[in-house]
Amino acid sequence: MVFGVVATLSATRYGYYYDELYFIAAGKRPSFGYVDQGPLVPLLARSMDWLFPGSLVALRIPAIVASVTVVALSAVIARELGGARPAQVLTATACATSVFALGEAQTLSTSVIDTLLWVVLTWLLVRWVRTRHDSLLLAAGFVTAVDLQVKWLVPAFWIAVIIAAAWLGPKELLRRPALWWSAGIVVLTALPGLIWQARHGWPQLAMGAVIRGQTGGVAGSLWFVPLTLRGWGLLGAIALMFGLWQLFRSALLRPYRFLGVALVLVVAVVAISGGRNDYGAGAYPMVIAAGAVRLTATRVRWLTIAAVPTVALSILAAAVYATPWRSASQYSPAPNRAAAVGPSAYSELGWPALSAATADAYRGLPPQQQNAAVVVTEWYVQAAALDHDRPATALPPIFSPNRGFGYFGTPPDTAETVVYIGGTQVDLSQWFSSVVPVGHIGNPLGIPGITRDITIWDCTGPRQPWSLMWPSMRRL
Repeated sequence: MVFGVVATLSATRYGYYYDELYFIAAGKRPSFGYVDQGPLVPLLARSMDWLFPGSLVALRIPAIVASVTVVALSAVIARELGGARPAQVLTATACATSVFALGEAQTLSTSVIDTLLWVVLTWLLVRWVRTRHDSLLLAAGFVTAVDLQVKWLVPAFWIAVIIAAAWLGPKELLRRPALWWSAGIVVLTALPGLIWQARHGWPQLAMGAVIRGQTGGVAGSLWFVPLTLRGWGLLGAIALMFGLWQLFRSALLRPYRFLGVALVLVVAVVAISGGRNDYGAGAYPMVIAAGAVRLTATRVRWLTIAAVPTVALSILAAAVYATPWRSASQYSPAPNRAAAVGPSAYSELGWPALSAATADAYRGLPPQQQNAAVVVTEWYVQAAALDHDRPATALPPIFSPNRGFGYFGTPPDTAETVVYIGGTQVDLSQWFSSVVPVGHIGNPLGIPGITRDITIWDCTGPRQPWSLMWPSMRRL
């Protein structure tokens, strides 16, 4: 209950996170696939925005519900592992005080839904080990099929589970027809997305290189485990490490140790491939639950004494580092773009100023130019924000060659004038015969180069028809 209240209050603090605006824009353009995610979250974002137009809280209800469910279900997993009430409370507290739960609850994202579905999968497998009811495997197949409409990460989980089960058992899992029937259903439901990717040149594979560039590649892999442990908070990190140890040491937990190995395999693959720390986050609560079960069963006096300050420090750290407790006026300008992108106040501020400045630049054009104008942005997040505010600003159609927006449509060949957001005169001159600055955005709390210190250009005379030029402009 407390977690839900804190998450709800945190979700109302600033404004739209840029990926939320992107999901709404993608949801307006339904498709079986996108460059960087499946269709489920865009449809969810669009549905919430359609039902409750302009409501930030309503948009984030699915994220809040998903995160609360992760915390609750982690306690249920502890109970499945034989943990009494103290173990369940400890598990829920560990998850609730982590960035991966509390932080994700503040914005609607693919990560928060993906994390929930992975937790559901681990719960179903833990329960199957205890009961051997094959209906649980069929349910796991359904959950996997849904998760593939969010991200394409879940096959890594199942490959790791199959390898671990074949090595450590229960090998009976691999002999269950229900498991393979479920796999067949998952493949069938994934076909539309696979066909979309094939027809568009497998852009989601190319996104892997983009992600590696953002996470630092090999150098980032070296910091993957420490940063992940930090993300789980003090209590979560302790329970996680203790849980991994106990899955191999404790006879009571031995039937579930294959899930611990599966987690290690997933972490290794994500770290080596340069993935983000939130990839596979839903596989951790089961191991945290195992650690909490054994910690509460250990009759060691110093553990009982240390528990109270550890929990208190975890709650304090979560309040300070995982909640937006500061007002916008207390922030200083971000030193660079890397410090501002991602979940942060900077990523939620500045969108109204961007829309207002773009609308002013467009209205400042001569009427004959306005009639043949479109808006093109350097970054997809700019296009998403302008697309969301378009009914209020009366802007012409919005385009961007960046990320998924590059696949949402091509400017018409009749568009002779472009209000271009961002970029430089030198770069734009390769595409247009005339490039003239008509506006500037200097929002101090914006993202450098996206909503801060950017120029708005009046570009005329495309050097080629848009239908020929757009594929060359498009980039991830």
